[in-house]
Amino acid sequence: MNRKLRMGMVGGGRGAFIGAVHRMAANLDGKIELVAGAFSSSPEKSKLSGEDFFLDPNRVYGTYQEMAEKEAALPADQRIDFVSIVVQNYLHFDVAKTFIEAGINVICDKPMTLTLAQAYELRDIVKASGKVFALTHNYTGYPMVKEARAMVKEGKLGRILKVVAEYPQGYAVGDVEGDGQGKINNWRSDPNIAGVSNCMGDIGTHAHNLVRYVTGLEIDEICSELTAFIPGRELDDDGNNLIRFKGGAKGIIYASQISNGDENALSIRVYGTKASIEWHQEDPNDLIVKYANAPRQIYRRGNDYVGAAAAANSRTPFAHPEGFIEAFANVYLAAAKAMTDQIDGNAPPEGGYDFPTVDDGVAGMAFIETTVKSSASDQKWVKFPEI
Repeated sequence: MNRKLRMGMVGGGRGAFIGAVHRMAANLDGKIELVAGAFSSSPEKSKLSGEDFFLDPNRVYGTYQEMAEKEAALPADQRIDFVSIVVQNYLHFDVAKTFIEAGINVICDKPMTLTLAQAYELRDIVKASGKVFALTHNYTGYPMVKEARAMVKEGKLGRILKVVAEYPQGYAVGDVEGDGQGKINNWRSDPNIAGVSNCMGDIGTHAHNLVRYVTGLEIDEICSELTAFIPGRELDDDGNNLIRFKGGAKGIIYASQISNGDENALSIRVYGTKASIEWHQEDPNDLIVKYANAPRQIYRRGNDYVGAAAAANSRTPFAHPEGFIEAFANVYLAAAKAMTDQIDGNAPPEGGYDFPTVDDGVAGMAFIETTVKSSASDQKWVKFPEI
């Protein structure tokens, strides 16, 4: 294809952190151009955001419904190729459905929907449409996460026995002794907007997705305890989950917003019969490989000994660190490849495309709802739904 993909955005206007991240990531490799958007529920704010991004005022819309209708009506050589959805959780389903049914590809922030029922419905809509749908579980984009996945697939760890994934943050701990109206007094604490969970829905789902991506393991049963330490909170700010995986492996997935002193400490440890691996998001260029009877090794991003997937998702030579924006960009780049192949009539590569899909969105919603169900149950061990 001899042009850039045309991108639209819903949400992510002035003052929105995640919207800026998505725009930077989409722009990083020069294959995507933002041309349209409905950037706010306020038409005036949407217009001002469009001015910030130097867009044609005729392509800046007051509502996402108007945007989908008018973009779909444009000639094929003008309309957007895809929309990036960065609105609050409760709108994800409606916005994604609207654009898919308008014939427009979708890249959506996580969690995919507000409920598991919506996730099942959206999956049916996406698969019937044949359109590309990518979910921005951005941590799958790190090169050394891809190296970890390749090691598991190649059998270098042997049989997986145990997996530990944790995502501790401490930014909300100041509210625990207060009135609950401080640092995280935002929409994520409102079940009508965020869904049935705050902490598990916001960051726990990233830890779960990382486990699935690296190991390929699916949950069989889960035992959860979710807690709202902040006074007045209806939704959790901390959660601990014991996992029984299909096939016999065991695991722990823990996420927290009151882990004092931690910033964004997502990590995963995978223990096998031959070796183990360990990766930390705050030191993302290293993958630690551990053995029972040999010195541990540290694999470094950008070196010629890493596998094809890690190499293909690195942009700079070794000793030049890559991070958060680049990982996001790898999701956009893989989705862009799928869209470009679709436009050019090319068959997908053998093994498919390497980005989180609508199936990952269903799995994420199943994880969120099952942890909440288990935490509220006296039985505790709860069967994971079929996904």
